[in-house]
Amino acid sequence: MQTSDSPVLRDIVLIGGGHSHVGVLKSFGMNPIPGVRLTLICTDLHTPYSGMLPGYVAGHYGYDEVHIDLLRLASFAKARVYRDEVIGIDRANQKVLCKNRPPVPYDQLSINIGSTPQLQGVPGAAEHAVAVKPIRNFNDRWLALLDRVKNHAGKTSIAVVGAGAGGVELLLAMQFRLRNELKTLGRNPNDLSFDLLSAAPTILPTHNARVQAKFTETLKQRGVRMHLSSEVTRVESGKLITSKGQELQADEIIWVTRAGGAAWLKQTGLALDKEGFIEVTDTLQSPTDPLIFAAGDIASMKNYRLEKAGVFAVRMGKPLTENLRRAISGDALQDYKPQTSWLALISTGGKFAVASRSWLGFSGEWVWKWKDWIDQRFMRKFSEFPEMDTNAAPVPSKALPNVKLSSEESLQAISAIAMRCGGCGAKVGATILQRALGNLHPVQRDDVLIGLKDPDDAAVVRVPPGMAMVHSVDFFRAFIDDPYIFGKVAANHSLGDIWAMGGQAQPPLRYAPCRRAWMPRWKTCSSK
Repeated sequence: MQTSDSPVLRDIVLIGGGHSHVGVLKSFGMNPIPGVRLTLICTDLHTPYSGMLPGYVAGHYGYDEVHIDLLRLASFAKARVYRDEVIGIDRANQKVLCKNRPPVPYDQLSINIGSTPQLQGVPGAAEHAVAVKPIRNFNDRWLALLDRVKNHAGKTSIAVVGAGAGGVELLLAMQFRLRNELKTLGRNPNDLSFDLLSAAPTILPTHNARVQAKFTETLKQRGVRMHLSSEVTRVESGKLITSKGQELQADEIIWVTRAGGAAWLKQTGLALDKEGFIEVTDTLQSPTDPLIFAAGDIASMKNYRLEKAGVFAVRMGKPLTENLRRAISGDALQDYKPQTSWLALISTGGKFAVASRSWLGFSGEWVWKWKDWIDQRFMRKFSEFPEMDTNAAPVPSKALPNVKLSSEESLQAISAIAMRCGGCGAKVGATILQRALGNLHPVQRDDVLIGLKDPDDAAVVRVPPGMAMVHSVDFFRAFIDDPYIFGKVAANHSLGDIWAMGGQAQPPLRYAPCRRAWMPRWKTCSSK
């Protein structure tokens, strides 16, 4: 567990472990702000780097080579990690709502969760297609597809819907890998067939004609059938139906069309664009709520029309970090001005790639080596950390000069500094303890003579005739900076002692009006 001698005065909460947020974590690990705590909420502890994902699919890289270990990175940044799914934001009370844990309070909030496939617009797509996004979940879907193809007897037809750079690159990577897998199994690689479908009249519509021509030639050489100006209007089991009325048979269907924002964002009241992405100003703040930032694919800049490309998510990391630091200190924020053109290095399955920027386009094995060098260098930033000298003088860092604490927050800060006793892991400051116990509503029970409602150091409970009471105060110091998870661990640990003694745990009670009686909290009026 990471600890600090500085009391926590302000909380920055990061939703999602995307390319922008890994930059934030690395920066705060290198140069922390005293009194500021980071909390990362994410569903997975390993985040994939989108630039190397096609290489992973093609078999050039292993899992660890293309995934950033968020737990290790957060440990370096002395940040808390809550593994949970976010389902909403209580902006009025500045809390993040999670699926399986209590709300998480924030002073500044940043969202970097990527995009979500919008399959509901095409009947049958959600049931019969494999969506590439969100990328963090793609590995399980890809491994399952790989296993199905390897175990499918005879010929296999695969259709990829979406002919942007992501769809074309993924198709070629899959074809390269699957053909090699079939060769290894002693099967005919020509048993595989691929179809590429697009509503647009060209492939890679955001790239120049030279790059389009190069990939068109490559796809034809690889035997890929292209269906352009063919929007998919319905998906059935093993079948695609296009706007032209064409019916295309496919054993596997991969969906790589443009995605949108997560559904829960609609309930936050934040300004969203027509695709459900969070609108942000040049400072990467929501115009609806200046306490909330967004970056990467989930962000839609009001003054710039950006392609949903990983290069922007990576480059947003630095201005996002700077503005989070400025916001938490009460300073004026800086505008982020994205580049008008950028370099895209698109692989063709094997160790060969095409470079595309504005009107430029060139290719070769050396381009793939160049891409590999860039990608490997990026990944090393988040896997190789400098060793911190504990005896060295602290790195100068701007504190929180503009933070004004209430009297309660001041007492809490004093308690956090003073309570460094290692003898009792359960000790907290009086103010914190009073606030926590104040939220409890003790039940009036005849067997409790002195309980929480009484200002005493101990409780007095009358034992029913013929029964004995088993007590356990077995406890230990916190080993994780997550009160909710640690509370669950501590409760189960104590219950283990009760059960080991042959006792029966007594649950807290609630009053059930339907029965006019006190019942265990987990029971309802309909249960026995």
